[in-house]
Amino acid sequence: MSLGNENDGFDGMGGTGQTRTRLPDTADPYAPPRRPARTSRSLITVVGVVVLLIAAIAFANRGDDGKDDSADTPSASTTAASGTKPVAGKNGGIASGFARDEQGAQSAAANYAVALGSDGMFKRVSRHQIVDTIYAAETAARLKGPQDAAYSADFLKKLGLDADGNPPKGSTFVSRTIPVGTKVDSFGGDTARVSVWYTGLIGMSGPNSTDPVSTAWKTWTFDLRWVDKGWRVTADSQKNGPAPVPGDIAASSSDEISKAVEEFGGFTYAR
Repeated sequence: MSLGNENDGFDGMGGTGQTRTRLPDTADPYAPPRRPARTSRSLITVVGVVVLLIAAIAFANRGDDGKDDSADTPSASTTAASGTKPVAGKNGGIASGFARDEQGAQSAAANYAVALGSDGMFKRVSRHQIVDTIYAAETAARLKGPQDAAYSADFLKKLGLDADGNPPKGSTFVSRTIPVGTKVDSFGGDTARVSVWYTGLIGMSGPNSTDPVSTAWKTWTFDLRWVDKGWRVTADSQKNGPAPVPGDIAASSSDEISKAVEEFGGFTYAR
């Protein structure tokens, strides 16, 4: 993109080195359009440099807590690394021991989204274990019956699974939740509402699959309560998006997807 004619002395008709006298408001039919002053180009360059400089200074001046010191700029603390070591505890294979603060609530919500979006939810025994670990006791007791009904044999069949939640031989069922960011909607010490923006993978990878692995973008909101020295979910809801524009990368073959699922393990998300 050009912001003006760079060929000084070129008259647009093949000549060079000609001197012209331009009077105000007098058109020259042979001359190129009058070139604007270079102020705009210089301004664009200066603004670009200033923006980069500000970004570099902000990055260099961040504290160890990963927060931007600028009071006028929204902080990215919900996704920035804090320096706090991830929790070492496990409860039913799910990370536990999150701190009783906003960061701990965010970490708990992100980890719970991963567990609730896993393929373990499609098998009754592992589903009950996940639900009992994540939800408050009274909420878990209320949910398990309706969930068992929802994960019916007919529903599983539509996904290509048998009644026990197993894929056909030679196929790989994929269900993963990958958090992109978290946000504290409210925090009250013993209670918190945290939203997790995530992308998900779900589908069957195999030679005869009619439901190939696809992606989704959703936001999962959790109401959390501090119970028995840990965060537990008392209610949750989901909504679609925000979803970015799809990229132009060609879809991989089912063999590549199956191999990737086997080779690449999932993450926990303690911040």
